[in-house]
Amino acid sequence: MFVDDRPINANTPLAVTRAGFSNTALLQLYQKLLMPRVIENRMLSALRGGKISKWFSGYGQETISVTAAMAMQPDEYICTMHRNLGVFTTRNVPLERLFAQFMGKMEGFTKGRDRSFHFGSKAHHLVGMISHLGPQLGVADGIALHHKLREEEKAVLVFCGDGATSEGDFHEAVNVAAVWKLPVVIVVENNYWGLSTPYTQQYACKQFIDKAAGYGIEAVQLDGNNPTEMLRNFNSITQQVREKQEPILVECMSFRMRGHEEASGTAYYPEGLAENWEQRDGIAALKSLLIQENIAGEEELTALETHYSDTVKTAFKKAQTYPTVQPKLVDELTDVYAPASIDSVESAADTEEQRMIDALNEALHLAMQKHRSLVLMGQDIADYGGVFKATEGLLKRFGAGRVRNTPLCESAILGTALGLSVAGSKAMVEMQFADFVSCGITQICNNLAKIHYRWGQHADVVIRMPTGAGVAAGPFHSQSNEAWFTKVPGLKVYYPSNAVDAKGLLLRAFEDPNPVLFFEHKKLYRSNKEQVPQGYYTTPEGKAVEVLPGEKLAIITYGMGVHWARELAKKHPENTLAVVDLRTLVPLDWETVFEVVNRCSKAIVLQEDTQSFGVASELVARIQQECFYRLDAPVVKVGSLDTPVPFAAELEQQFLPQQRLEESVDRLLAQ
Repeated sequence: MFVDDRPINANTPLAVTRAGFSNTALLQLYQKLLMPRVIENRMLSALRGGKISKWFSGYGQETISVTAAMAMQPDEYICTMHRNLGVFTTRNVPLERLFAQFMGKMEGFTKGRDRSFHFGSKAHHLVGMISHLGPQLGVADGIALHHKLREEEKAVLVFCGDGATSEGDFHEAVNVAAVWKLPVVIVVENNYWGLSTPYTQQYACKQFIDKAAGYGIEAVQLDGNNPTEMLRNFNSITQQVREKQEPILVECMSFRMRGHEEASGTAYYPEGLAENWEQRDGIAALKSLLIQENIAGEEELTALETHYSDTVKTAFKKAQTYPTVQPKLVDELTDVYAPASIDSVESAADTEEQRMIDALNEALHLAMQKHRSLVLMGQDIADYGGVFKATEGLLKRFGAGRVRNTPLCESAILGTALGLSVAGSKAMVEMQFADFVSCGITQICNNLAKIHYRWGQHADVVIRMPTGAGVAAGPFHSQSNEAWFTKVPGLKVYYPSNAVDAKGLLLRAFEDPNPVLFFEHKKLYRSNKEQVPQGYYTTPEGKAVEVLPGEKLAIITYGMGVHWARELAKKHPENTLAVVDLRTLVPLDWETVFEVVNRCSKAIVLQEDTQSFGVASELVARIQQECFYRLDAPVVKVGSLDTPVPFAAELEQQFLPQQRLEESVDRLLAQ
């Protein structure tokens, strides 16, 4: 049975007072509140009339969005959710463009590619949500970190609902904000419901602010329907966050008057609860105060409502006149990635023998020196230098602000990296092991990857991924998971096989405004030594290299596979095996692949990843399609066993593909 026993509930009297505001300020507050309410009414009508396809209503919660946004400075970022229409109107987002967004028109912020409030606007310092609800909290951390590192007294405002507080992203991001003392105002809109699940099934404590003690941060509970008290408190809260440079959790008690989205309805609401909350409507209460205090008369306020209604109607009609989206293939493909004009830097003639780990370390030093806004983040990367020592020495040279040990979390830190990029910095995140990236998959595949395609915001983030087997590390520290990301539009995937390319490609990755997954084979860290050019240089992406020329059989591979193929080539006459090192998987150099395969007429695609459904599968399919008439035999795919990576050396040796590679080469050459 549902029991309404929150500290502020439907039976709490709503006492709206002047709260020290002038007549002008109170009238302005009412105007700010009125606009989203008028739009709400128009959107509900438009939905019923089939003019928009979906609407997430914030009816009754306008006070939270409006007062919080009013307390922020115009150049301070706000990260929004479903029910924050009042933030967009308070930030003066053009109404016709806002309506075009809701209608899926090209003139909207996402060019018809996403709906409702799933967008941001750099011009208005707004970062919109994704459907996963919690990831925007990590983004807010990153924006706040950008300001903090520059000693700018700025706050960041981020919203989430009571349902979203159950997400791991919420807990990770709040903890990061607390540990790093970031200037973030974390607003929990406690409106009773997560879709149809009541707050009683989201947390067990009496009030949500009790959780703040566990994070070691201050928390405030506010009546989210009281406009004057909300504005007075938010003015104080935002100023405190700017001055103290520490986060505050604000729980705003309110009620969701409509369904999660309009089609879901409210049949599950207890009888009479919504009607009781309707009596606590903040806009109606403020209107009554204006009349009682002789600040504005009934006729004046009615005229204001009519004016706003006409304004909204006019803007809505203008948005309706915009043509439906006309698909343009080239635009769709082009907008997946942020444009990048990157000049290649040639390598110096002078070289020095280096292990791959040393080349990567040097690349990080050079990148930090060149890109003054670059921030490195990861578990144990500071004093300890990372578990593989790739970041050794960086803390001493560049300081704890830019070389940051993180709490043991992945998702929030990846979100933080995106937030740094939104604010104008660069970021690198080291996954301690590539296997652990599964804990941050939403941030990478749904936030970082899609953000430029959705609303034109680049994600200037490099994610370093120590990967690979052969070191007896077992199933959770050895898997090859590059294929998880090669199929996600918007991501780039680099996988060097040697120290020279590792340095040059990593430096190239830091020049790119797009998210790059940078795979580094752990076994090659100290086993691979090369004469590495000194100083700064970049290796081009999407350019494979034929590292071993041959005429009889092409082996297309990357990473450790290059070394296996070259070692096997020693058993065959010279110029028998051609070995192609792909170097980058996205983008991939198809031209070189087809050229070498056509010349040899036989091909093996080799990967360390498990045999089925990996990068090699796509390569085989494309080679068969493009080179079919030049092939003397079907293309062969060779990979590891379709099992988790085993621990025991004997089992791991059987798991890896070297023996099967040799058998496949012998069989193809014999045909």
